[in-house]
Amino acid sequence: MKQVIVTPNAPAAIGPYSQGITAGQTVYVSGQLPIDPATGLIPEGIAAQTAQSLKNIQAILAQQEMTLANVVKTTVFLADINDFAEMNKVYGEYFAQPYPARSAVQVGKLPKDAPLEIECIAVK
Repeated sequence: MKQVIVTPNAPAAIGPYSQGITAGQTVYVSGQLPIDPATGLIPEGIAAQTAQSLKNIQAILAQQEMTLANVVKTTVFLADINDFAEMNKVYGEYFAQPYPARSAVQVGKLPKDAPLEIECIAVK
C-alpha cells in the first residue's frame, strides 16, 4: 500500500505527481527543484540551489520522521554538467558516509528553467 507525503515546507507539486510516496519501508521523493517554498523563488548560484533542493528533500523526509541518513539513492539532474564540481561540494556537506548511491547527468532542460533537480529513494 502506498501513502502520499505532503508538506508545506517543500515546494508544492507543479503537476500530477506527489512530493513523495511511501511504499512499505521505502520512500520515493520526487525531483526537487531549488525553489524556496517560502518565497517561490530559486536562489542565485549552483551552491545555494543545491542546498535548497536538498533542504526540500529533508523537509519531505521529515514528514516520515526520516533524515538524509535514510537515503540510499539519489539522482542529480544538471542543466550544465560544468556545475558538477560545485554541486558535488555542497552535496558532500549534506551527506555522511556511507554515502548513498548516486547518478548525476546533464539534461536538456528542467521545469521552470531550473539549473538542477535532485530526487531520492530512502529506506526506513
